[in-house]
Amino acid sequence: MAEKITMPKLGFDMAEGTLIRWVKSEGEQITKGDVLAEIETDKATVEVEAHSVGVMKKHIVQEGTVVPVGSVIAVIGDEEEEIDYDSLLQTEPTEVTSELKEAAPEASLPEAKAALGEKEGHLPGGVKASPLARRVADEMGINLKTITGTGQDGRIVKKDVEQAIATPGTRISTAMEAAPGAIPQVVEPAIPPGESVEIPLSKLRSIIGKRMTSAKQHVPHFYLTGEYDADPLMDLRQALNERLPEGEKLSVNDFIVRAAALALRQFPNLNASLQDDKILRHGEINIGIAVAVEDGLLTVVVRNADQKSLRTISQSARTAISRARDGRVRPEDVEGSTFTVSNLGMFDIENFIAIINPPEACILAIGTVMDVPVVKEDEIVPGKRFKATLSADHRVTDGAEAAQWMQVFKTMIEDPLKLLI
Repeated sequence: MAEKITMPKLGFDMAEGTLIRWVKSEGEQITKGDVLAEIETDKATVEVEAHSVGVMKKHIVQEGTVVPVGSVIAVIGDEEEEIDYDSLLQTEPTEVTSELKEAAPEASLPEAKAALGEKEGHLPGGVKASPLARRVADEMGINLKTITGTGQDGRIVKKDVEQAIATPGTRISTAMEAAPGAIPQVVEPAIPPGESVEIPLSKLRSIIGKRMTSAKQHVPHFYLTGEYDADPLMDLRQALNERLPEGEKLSVNDFIVRAAALALRQFPNLNASLQDDKILRHGEINIGIAVAVEDGLLTVVVRNADQKSLRTISQSARTAISRARDGRVRPEDVEGSTFTVSNLGMFDIENFIAIINPPEACILAIGTVMDVPVVKEDEIVPGKRFKATLSADHRVTDGAEAAQWMQVFKTMIEDPLKLLI
């Protein structure tokens, strides 16, 4: 039976994506899990995988096409199957299509897309480049104005930048030559004394701004902060990591994700979303982890975190975070979070509050594990402590319930052997 492959929705505000490359050709055999195509969103390049076995019957859209979320991009079927594509692809216009038509009511759909997004992906001087191409060029110190784009309408895509890197004589920044293994840093141009410089707002930065503004305006936040004894957790982590190979060491965040997930089992109202006049309590506990990427943040997801061991949580998070920072996330990496953890402990931040990630009801902000004097049995002794602040949606939960959740979270953190059971 024919299966329609659609443009996935990756994130609350994603309206469209660009199909940048077909991995499977028409007529090619498909097995479950095969990568069919690569699509590019405002945030990353994503691999679209097959969920069934069959043959790639038809590419509905061509490489370089901007496609609204939910639109069919390909059809998979049996080898001998005859498919009536006109009937199969008959759908009602999507909200995205309606928005595009409103943007250019007298234009065709492709022209409307161009009218709606004509400025997106442009650099000063009229250069057009994909977000991933810009990122790679920035990391390698390459001037995009020296590259000829092969994408739609001359748009520079990742493979154009990679070709430029491989071409003898292409200038790459001395910082990268001197330290090829170092984390690349984006160096902002020097600002002349007494002058102001305008930096164009990236699309990702713009989307984050709109979402956070909407969340703060429409979600009635309240905040609860607790302080936690981290000595038992740090001791257990050290003992476990001594027994784990390099590349599989556990982070403090792995323990926090597991503790938050187990606490949510007892308080399903915090693992919920508001839908119109109803509260939807989710059947899965999927913990989102806020990850810093170029120009903003992505939230990667550890699914069913309450059912995973610490080691499995660590492996899942490490893989998804690596793909996010490489700009090659998969749909399952970023879809479906029900509760988010934002950890700035690595930046020596004592405490902060985070804005809720709609449609979730809560987000937990984690500070640094700090060496501090503590009182034990009437004596001042050295100890390790960290603070965590829960931001919660007052339409879904109340202070007493959220405080009880934090008490359970505290017992998990301060008796971390419970996280191994």
